[in-house]
Amino acid sequence: MATVTYDQATRVYPGSETPAVDRLDIDIEDGEFLVLVGPSGCGKSTSLRMLAGLEDVNEGSIRIGERDVTHLPPKDRDIAMVFQNYALYPHMTVADNMGFALKIAGVPKTEIRQKVEDAAKILDLTEYLGRKPKALSGGQRQRVAMGRAIVREPQVFLMDEPLSNLDAKLRVQTRTQIAGLQRRLGITTVYVTHDQVEALTMGDRVAVLKDGLLQQVDTPRQMYDRPANLFVAGFIGSPAMNLVEVPIADGGVKFGNSVVPVERDALKAASDKGDTTVTVGVRPEHFEVAGGSGLEKESTAGLEVTVNVVEELGADGYVYGTCDIGGEQRDLVVRVPGRDVPEKGSTLNVVPRGGETHVFSTSTGERLSD
Repeated sequence: MATVTYDQATRVYPGSETPAVDRLDIDIEDGEFLVLVGPSGCGKSTSLRMLAGLEDVNEGSIRIGERDVTHLPPKDRDIAMVFQNYALYPHMTVADNMGFALKIAGVPKTEIRQKVEDAAKILDLTEYLGRKPKALSGGQRQRVAMGRAIVREPQVFLMDEPLSNLDAKLRVQTRTQIAGLQRRLGITTVYVTHDQVEALTMGDRVAVLKDGLLQQVDTPRQMYDRPANLFVAGFIGSPAMNLVEVPIADGGVKFGNSVVPVERDALKAASDKGDTTVTVGVRPEHFEVAGGSGLEKESTAGLEVTVNVVEELGADGYVYGTCDIGGEQRDLVVRVPGRDVPEKGSTLNVVPRGGETHVFSTSTGERLSD
């Protein structure tokens, strides 16, 4: 096991002037599960491949433990990688697939057999050791790919969207198994996904990338409660945070027909930049619906939201609606009690709950509130 350090690591592909990964700086602790997340093309897979030695590092360095591995070939880095497409040998049994790397390394057969059996027990694959990959389900194949990585006892696990080929229910089940397994083994793991729910549920810390630049690296709770900028605020959370540009008013911000109090320091910081508006972020669960439990329109406070779609999830419901902000129609998502959902086409008046707003600079996107 070891720490992993990206030190100003940069990758520029031939023929391109814009870095795919630009001065990436992350320190990953020994035994930590770090998730790299972001939209397609943000540089997360390139970052992982740089660590694996599959992509060159044009500037900066990468260290595993105390060793500088920036220019070492993959085989000398003591890492094991789990791919999206499993990459199993179809003509080999599960046991042979799991032990193949050890066989190539010249490990004695008895030791290989023992390590394969131990890994199979951990992954609940013992009864499948004699089967070929084609006789397994997608989830079982992914566990075989995990087993192949485990038997090598590497210092670092690298996982590149390993659940992308699984159906929704199996993804949830398998991500729980992977996270639990990593905690049992205590092996430093760098995991790439585009699914922010996966990132929040699996990682000890999450690193969000956009256009090759690191936006924020933090615990899932801190990432959710204190996003560093507008991009992270809009990307992390499902449904996404509502982001509304509103004018600054005395004592707060003008939110529809109401003035919502926000931190004075945030408003001062916006004024210092010359901004007359700020962008306020409100999670769907942090709206108060005017009119009490019946959700009737009994008040004109806040924003009037026209209900377009209601997503009923049992315990909760999500109202997807539109409202008029500054003469423009904006989409808004509001969480309501599951047994008290409004009718489509009706209207609600909503106000952000006190102390649950996030304030961002409209001009720079940076967070202004504490």
